[in-house]
Amino acid sequence: MDLQTSMQLAFGGMTAQGSRLKVIAENLANADSTATKPGGDPYRRKIISFRSVLDRKLGVTAVKPGPVQSAVGDFERRYDPGNPVADADGYVRLPNVNPLVEIMDMRDAQQNYQANLTVIDAAKAMIARTLDLLRS
Repeated sequence: MDLQTSMQLAFGGMTAQGSRLKVIAENLANADSTATKPGGDPYRRKIISFRSVLDRKLGVTAVKPGPVQSAVGDFERRYDPGNPVADADGYVRLPNVNPLVEIMDMRDAQQNYQANLTVIDAAKAMIARTLDLLRS
């Protein structure tokens, strides 16, 4: 595999992790959201998947962001009869977003993004060094 291909694959990985970070940020922003009407559903956690795609031009398999889907799971219920969106029993349904899980996912995405950036930096340095050798 040549250096240009390595850089393109790493860039694809950075793009995928960037998409993952956007979904995580949306989840964190809505972690305390409730329904807009009594008995309604609150925000549901979203997760992004990745897919392997054969890049025929490069002759390698690359990673691409896949579809964003809603996570399954029950909503948390909190007793708050004074809340305008409480159901008939006085419970408010809260999103199925756990901020600790989102922060761990964010840290993982950040580390993966950084690893891909390191690959690009190393490839750029190797290309620069090769050009220096060819000039002398």
